[in-house]
Amino acid sequence: MIVATCELPSGSAIEREMREHASYTDSYRVALRSGATGVVDLFFAIFGHHPAWLKAVLLVRHRIGTWFGLDGAAVPDILHPTRQGHSYRVGDTIGAWPIYSISDDELVAGRDNSHLDFRLSLMKDSRGPQPCAIVSTVCRTHNRFGRAYLRLVVPFHRWGVQRLLLRAHRAGRL
Repeated sequence: MIVATCELPSGSAIEREMREHASYTDSYRVALRSGATGVVDLFFAIFGHHPAWLKAVLLVRHRIGTWFGLDGAAVPDILHPTRQGHSYRVGDTIGAWPIYSISDDELVAGRDNSHLDFRLSLMKDSRGPQPCAIVSTVCRTHNRFGRAYLRLVVPFHRWGVQRLLLRAHRAGRL
């Protein structure tokens, strides 16, 4: 199996309170062919290559979200996510999301909104015989709208993240 479900890594930099009060978590592991890739490179290898149909879905989702006063990504960040410079820091935006934590082994990005907060962790795990990337999502809902939104999105999210990892692996970007 190229993409496998796994546990949220215990050493993740996702805030402890976020993990402890999560309404939803998932984690997926995919083998890396090269151990030298940094977390920013891994981010763009996975999330910088959305298929056209997914870009369209994300654009619609962000547009509808702005009608409800939610923060959303800029259109270019969805259509053509590009690497900005050579280094990223906490507070910078990567793709569509602000960075909450970044180290040599993990990048945590996400967004806080009135309905839910989410974090995306991309961790490089070099332990063991084969290096791998672990992509984890943690969401914490705040109200009825957040819980309804999460119930609606989770099946598509699970399928979509696994698909992005599989596509990146098959394309040789990982």
